[in-house]
Amino acid sequence: MAVMPMQRIGIYALKSRRKPILELIQRRGVVEIHAEKAEDAVFRQTDTAPAKARFENNTSTLQAALEALDKLEPEKKSLLAPLEGRTPIPLSRYEETAGAAGKTLRAASRVNALWKKCADDRAEILRLEAQIRMLEPWSRLDVSMRTTGTASTAAFIGSFPAEYTEEALKAEIARGAPEIDGVAVEVLSAGTQQTCAFLLCHASNGAKLEAFLRSIGFTYPADRSKKPPQARMQDLNARIEKLRAEIDGAEAEIRTYAALRGAMQYTIDYFSMRIEKYDVLGRLWQSPHVFVITGYIPAESAPALEKELTEKFEAYVELETPAEDEDVPVKLKNNAFAAPVEGVLESYSMPGRKEIDPSTLMAVFYYFLFGMMLSDAGYGLLMVIGCGIALAKFKNMEESLRKFLKMFLYCGISTVFWGAMFGSFFGDAVSVIGKTFFNVDIAIPALWFTPLNEPMRLLLFSFLIGVIHLFAGLGAQFYQLARQGLWKDAIFDVVFWYMLVGGGILYLLSMQMFADMVSLGFTLPAAVGTAGAIAAGIGAVGIVLTAGRESRSPFKRLLKGLYGLYGVSGYLSDIR
Repeated sequence: MAVMPMQRIGIYALKSRRKPILELIQRRGVVEIHAEKAEDAVFRQTDTAPAKARFENNTSTLQAALEALDKLEPEKKSLLAPLEGRTPIPLSRYEETAGAAGKTLRAASRVNALWKKCADDRAEILRLEAQIRMLEPWSRLDVSMRTTGTASTAAFIGSFPAEYTEEALKAEIARGAPEIDGVAVEVLSAGTQQTCAFLLCHASNGAKLEAFLRSIGFTYPADRSKKPPQARMQDLNARIEKLRAEIDGAEAEIRTYAALRGAMQYTIDYFSMRIEKYDVLGRLWQSPHVFVITGYIPAESAPALEKELTEKFEAYVELETPAEDEDVPVKLKNNAFAAPVEGVLESYSMPGRKEIDPSTLMAVFYYFLFGMMLSDAGYGLLMVIGCGIALAKFKNMEESLRKFLKMFLYCGISTVFWGAMFGSFFGDAVSVIGKTFFNVDIAIPALWFTPLNEPMRLLLFSFLIGVIHLFAGLGAQFYQLARQGLWKDAIFDVVFWYMLVGGGILYLLSMQMFADMVSLGFTLPAAVGTAGAIAAGIGAVGIVLTAGRESRSPFKRLLKGLYGLYGVSGYLSDIR
């Protein structure tokens, strides 16, 4: 429909009333605040960063608590829960949430502390389990791993980086250190990469045996326990069981806070609103007694807000029409048919203040082309039924989602139409099922024609739609330029393209060769073709001469003009 006209608004009131005024503006949601005033000797801005940081920290605390609750006690939601949206709450509920924010925040902090303890205990369990795995190869050892012998013996407890049996290890010692006798060897465990052993010899040979053992890769355990490995493993398992019990207790306590999930969600919204409010407070210009709010508001919403601010807070409201060159926010207002495609438009670029809103024109072609491309009445019917039920049942869904479903509702209607025109209902499923299971030939006749039987007809129709689409876009550009009084630009950038493309099409339609190639049942008179060729030539020359008109150099203007003419390839691809 249109880009809504905006007004610049200035609100002047006592500083003591700034918070309730900001809360009112926040609830109305019609003002975009712009702090344009420069700092002077009277008006200054307040640093609200510490308060914002505190509220953001509170929000993070609550969100972390909700994440913990969701992991331990997931909220039971239906598959259609995202369609339910948010239920508006009265101001009294908001005030209750504000009053209970401290209590809710303390509960969230307790949840986070318990969840952190669970995480720390799980990490400790992993560490203890790693110690147990390290002790398992030594489980047959029945003395402390720190044992070094007695007054008359030397003991060695360690590992070798190879696989040994007791006989092989004794043989290795006999070959490498024949002067040492009476060495006792017990292999505790052996694998391809490690052999754990206990060795004992006379104290007088201890140094020699240790030197030889090190030469063949002997190393002492990194963590040698005072107790025998088996006893040490039992202690570690007991600690693990205790930690698991603590985790279970902490998780059970966390689950008791599940009833506060709704309060936490409301409190997050409360702090989020306070963050927004304090962000604005930090951008306001304030004197010791007065504050100023400046921004933009849709013209249709300005009188109601002005009346409310004046009556409730005795504020002075100043409304002005923005200057022509002023960069103002853009807000669209469309009917129920065009509004659903606003999201598609916003994903590319919003129209400028002086530009037209293309939503209605875009909606017509978007729905039309979507249905034509899918063109199956069965699938379209499913889209219509699904979107229609969702829109009727869920009244509080988010506005963006509602527009999305409305868009697909209209696309579904278009799909049903084109499916009926082309005779398609779930592809050929109906005829195949009828023939396979019931031995009945079921055919759904096309109201217009069947594309598979007449592909050239579909191709020509698609070309026609492409031409209409292109000319509609050029028409919108012409209207926009003409409305701004840029008649020369309208002629140079639109009329010449109409002449080039339209004239070329007329010339092709007058050629018998083209008519035979596309199986066209008619040709235009030669005089029409000649007129079309002349118009196309004039359009081409006009584009070459005017496409680079902003350049002062004639050579650059010519090059830009030729490049502009090359843009005809883009128009042809759009038609195709």
